[in-house]
Amino acid sequence: MDIVYTLWLRNVKRYIRSRSRMLGSLGMPLFFLLMLGFGLNSVVSIPGFDQGYIGFIIPGIVAMSVLFTSIFSGIQIIWDKQFGFLKETLVAPVSRMEIMIGQTFGGATIAFIQGMIILVISLFLGNHIASFAGFLIAFTFMIMIGLSFTALGIAIASRMEDMHGFQLIMNFLILPVFGLSGAVFPIDNLPPWLKSITLFDPLTYGVEGIRYGLLGVSHVNPVVSCTILGAFMLIMFVTGAYLFKKVKI
Repeated sequence: MDIVYTLWLRNVKRYIRSRSRMLGSLGMPLFFLLMLGFGLNSVVSIPGFDQGYIGFIIPGIVAMSVLFTSIFSGIQIIWDKQFGFLKETLVAPVSRMEIMIGQTFGGATIAFIQGMIILVISLFLGNHIASFAGFLIAFTFMIMIGLSFTALGIAIASRMEDMHGFQLIMNFLILPVFGLSGAVFPIDNLPPWLKSITLFDPLTYGVEGIRYGLLGVSHVNPVVSCTILGAFMLIMFVTGAYLFKKVKI
């Protein structure tokens, strides 16, 4: 497991040493949090949520930060292809599964840190955590989101050579995934046909799980959310591992 730890540590160190990357990744989540939260807080009322609209969207913005950071971690695979690091790693006497796991854990850890930064900022904006146990529940769902979408990003990056093409595909994929997750609106208020679509979005269950942990309420049973998101995470791991084994240098 040394290779898993080494690749995990490499990803984390690269992130910590790149302040521009850290700050840049916070830009869009902070924009949504401040502009939507404060802009609509006085005019939008969500039944069952005592903290107002800004309290409602905080779990969604935390999930958004984790999602964006994790799924774009796959670009590291393309970067390593172009600069020869991946070739050196693949010829080492280690399995490709270990390499994929190390990359996934590294990307998910960075995504979790980004989500934690947004969560800490939200505390200064008036967010109140329901309980310490709820905090741990939110952590669990953040980690599951990070692992799931990092594995998805690696799976897609394994079949690509161009970084610009990867970014375009990710932007095309990420906006519907976030927009349909119920991060900025309650899914119970949607028309039945649209609610059915949101329930096919795996991020919906991550958002609702974090919302349950932080606020104590959600539109989806947390056990159901954990089960479905956990199944999605396993599928992404298997898919990512399979496609990574097919990487050609």
